Amino acid sequence: LPPSYDLDEARRFPVLHVLSGFTGRGRMLLNDSTFSPSLDDRLDALIGSGRCGEMIVVMPDCWTRFGGSQYLDSAATGRYATHLVDELVPWVDANLRTMPSREHRGVIGKSSGGFGALTLGMKRPDVFGAVASHSGDAYFEYCYRADMPQACTVLQRAGGAKAFLEAFDAKPQKGKDDFLAYNILAMAAAYSPDPAAELGVALPFDLATGEFREDVWQRWLAFDPLALAESHADALRSLRLLYLDCGSRDEFHLHHGTRMLARKLAALGVPHEHLEYDDGHMNVSYRYDVSLPRMAAAIGAKDIASC
Repeated sequence: LPPSYDLDEARRFPVLHVLSGFTGRGRMLLNDSTFSPSLDDRLDALIGSGRCGEMIVVMPDCWTRFGGSQYLDSAATGRYATHLVDELVPWVDANLRTMPSREHRGVIGKSSGGFGALTLGMKRPDVFGAVASHSGDAYFEYCYRADMPQACTVLQRAGGAKAFLEAFDAKPQKGKDDFLAYNILAMAAAYSPDPAAELGVALPFDLATGEFREDVWQRWLAFDPLALAESHADALRSLRLLYLDCGSRDEFHLHHGTRMLARKLAALGVPHEHLEYDDGHMNVSYRYDVSLPRMAAAIGAKDIASC
């Protein structure tokens, strides 16, 4: 809650939903760190300096056994988009002094959270009026496909997806290849659920031979923001702010996807901000210092002095 929430009981505030990245959940955004302020400390500093208006911030927990939900509805993970939009948003409006309209509600996130913010902005513009994506998943051909052979090998050696997941859960220390396979399994749970398959997940490769499954891959591509942008251009044009940024050395090649998305948005006549900076994918929460004031202004947040 913002600093003035308890000082003026008649005042209402805009709401910003902040979506954490893969393997994360809302509470992680409040983690104390020596070198990087937690989200609440960061906001207090921005508000106290006059750089950012006051707003209620909601940090959902959409974690799953697969490490995340991509903020989508899926038979393999659960109805997380529905939960967020149809349960959490109304609950916040019913229990806190919000400004309950899409003009005063935004969604922002990093990595998988950035993907979730983009997707929700496209599909539910009636709920969210401003979107910011930091290093959001885009151009799946680059950010996922290169990891398929190694993920397949890891799952084969484990004896299948179920055996891998059980071993992963039991490991006190997870390795790089473990997380690589875990990520691909999670994305398959989000993008290609199949009740008839092991764990209810259709993998984009044959576990017996490693052969790539183009039919499953096409299901993944249907969720790529680059594929969705044109059919949801009107929704994107309606946003009060669409902010994108990504490091130019992103380890998952998301700077390429972000550049492509920005170019497509320009071609579609969608107003947006696209910024690139010299960094990678990890430990870039300092970018919230750039996006939070922009989002606050877009959803009508006022600073302390003006109220």
